[in-house]
Amino acid sequence: MSGTYSTELERKSGWRTIRKVAPYLWPDEHPWVKHRVVWAMVALFVSKFVTVGTPFFYKAAVDALSGDQTDAVWMMTLGAVGLTVAYGMARLMGVGFQQLRDAIFAAVGQRALRQLALETFSHIHRLSLRYHITRKTGGLSRIIERGVKGVEFLLRFMLFSIGPLILELLMIAVVLAVVFDFSYVAVIAVTIAIYIWFTFKVTEWRVQIRKEMN
Repeated sequence: MSGTYSTELERKSGWRTIRKVAPYLWPDEHPWVKHRVVWAMVALFVSKFVTVGTPFFYKAAVDALSGDQTDAVWMMTLGAVGLTVAYGMARLMGVGFQQLRDAIFAAVGQRALRQLALETFSHIHRLSLRYHITRKTGGLSRIIERGVKGVEFLLRFMLFSIGPLILELLMIAVVLAVVFDFSYVAVIAVTIAIYIWFTFKVTEWRVQIRKEMN
């Protein structure tokens, strides 16, 4: 019972942390941050669309090599080579837009780190002298450093992981349903659901073991 209650408290604490970190992505007093977030999302969505559409170039290249026998060999080869180059360019564009996303978002993440570090530093200096005397400064600074670094991970996780992953899965599901059959989508959906459930269970199990060891 206590373990379940502790897990529930941790989940609430996690959501509370996310709610506190989220305003760093959309501050009203800094419009440039909003603009960078929007452009980073645009680059992310473009990279997802390119990634999903890239295999079709490879398919077309293979189909070009097995085309009608009445076509000239050099025409078939030229078409296959062109489509292969297009496939490579599409993959390059997918990676390029991901790098562009990181470059655009870097200023937002660094600003959030600076802001959080400043707020933490100011809060510590407002504490009483008794607190500083009875605390280990070295351990406290290490905790602050880890916490500040964790903020950037949370920001990237919220912005670039959950929503875009769902979008990519939906696009892939549509492609599979149109090109193949809905049964493929059902199998993949069940597999992903089992994988998510297994990942959560194993993660909670590992966290519980580490808590007991500590």
